[in-house]
Amino acid sequence: MSSRSSRSRQSGGSGITEDQINDLVIKLQQLIPELRHRSSDKISAARVLQDTCNYIRSLHREVDDLSERLSDLLSTTDITSAQAAVIRNLLTQ
Repeated sequence: MSSRSSRSRQSGGSGITEDQINDLVIKLQQLIPELRHRSSDKISAARVLQDTCNYIRSLHREVDDLSERLSDLLSTTDITSAQAAVIRNLLTQ
């Protein structure tokens, strides 16, 4: 018995097969800009997951940076406090 089929059977309680995991990794690879263009190359699932984590971290940093810049802009702009409160509320959701 191959190690793949053995692993697939061992994880039977989770309800997901190795083929389903592979399909999900391929779909994930298509979502990550750095990996999307390398679809012809064989990329390991571990690499896809690592690059996905890195991409999500970079998106978090970008959101934080943009939020900070917007907050700075709001503090120097003449807007009503009600408008500022609405914008701040949207940012914290």
